[in-house]
Amino acid sequence: MTRKIDVKLLGALLGVALIWGTTYLGIRVAVETIPPWFVAAIRQSIASVILFAILLQRKELAWKGWPHLKRQLILSTLMVVVANGMTTVAEQTVPSGLTSLLNAMNPLFIFVASVVIGMERASVKGIVGLLFGFAGVAFIFRDGVAGLFDPNYQVGILFIAIALMGWTAGTIYVKKNHHKSENIFLDLFYQFAFSAVVQFILAFIFSRSTDTSGWSLRSFSAVAYLAIFGSVIAFFCYHYALKKVAPTEVSILSYFNTVIALFLGWLILDERITIDIVIATALIILGVVILNYKKGKAAS
Repeated sequence: MTRKIDVKLLGALLGVALIWGTTYLGIRVAVETIPPWFVAAIRQSIASVILFAILLQRKELAWKGWPHLKRQLILSTLMVVVANGMTTVAEQTVPSGLTSLLNAMNPLFIFVASVVIGMERASVKGIVGLLFGFAGVAFIFRDGVAGLFDPNYQVGILFIAIALMGWTAGTIYVKKNHHKSENIFLDLFYQFAFSAVVQFILAFIFSRSTDTSGWSLRSFSAVAYLAIFGSVIAFFCYHYALKKVAPTEVSILSYFNTVIALFLGWLILDERITIDIVIATALIILGVVILNYKKGKAAS
C-alpha cells in the first residue's frame, strides 16, 4: 500500500518555506526608514487586527482560561518578541543574506536541543544531514562569511544569536507541551497581541527617534507584507506543521528560505543564478533527504 499524502501538511510546509524565504528581504526594506522595534510592533499589530476580524467572523473569539493564556504568552515571548524582534533589530546592521545564513543554523540548534532533552535520538544521519544542509547555505554566502568578523556586524550577530535561542526554545516548547489546540488562529491572536504591546514599549525605549515623517511608503508596504504573509499565514503554517512532524523536520525548511530568496531575485530582479548556487541547492536537498530518510516497511 502507498502512504496517503497529507495535503494540508504539505501545504503548511510549503507555506513556511516559500513565505519565510521572502521575509529577510521584507525586513531589510522595512528597517530602511522605520526603527526596527516599531517595524516589529506595527507588524504584529496589523496581524492581531486581521486575526481579531477572522475570529469575530467565525465566532471563535473565546477565553480559554489562564493555563491557555500562559502558554501563549510564553510562546509569544520566545518566538515573536525575542526571535522575530531580535532578527528585525539585527537587520539594521547585518545584510539580509548574512542574516539568512545565520538563521539557517536553526535546525542544528533544534536538533541538538531535542537530543539533549530526550525528544530525539542522536544519529549519524541526523548530524550528517544537518551539516550538508548548512554547508549548502554557507556555500551560497561564502563571500559574505567575512562579515562575521566585521566590527559593524558584531552587535547584530549577537542579536541573531539571541533570536536563534529564542526560536529554538519556542519550537521545543511547542513540541514538548503539545496541547491539542482546536483554534490556531486564537492562539496566534493572543501571541501577536501580547508581542505588539511589548514591542511598542521596547520601541519607545530603544528607538533613537519616534518621528514618523521620514517613514517611507516602501517601508510601510514591507511591514504590511510581513504582517499578512510573514506573521498570519506563515506562523499558522508553522504551528500546524509542528503538530504533525518533528521540530527538526520543520526547521530544516530554513535551508530552503535562502534558496527561494535567491530564486525570486533571479525571477523578479534578473539576478544571476551561478554554478555556486546550483551546487548549494544540491547540497541542501541532499541534507534534507539524509535527515528525513527512513527505510520503508512492507505493508501487510
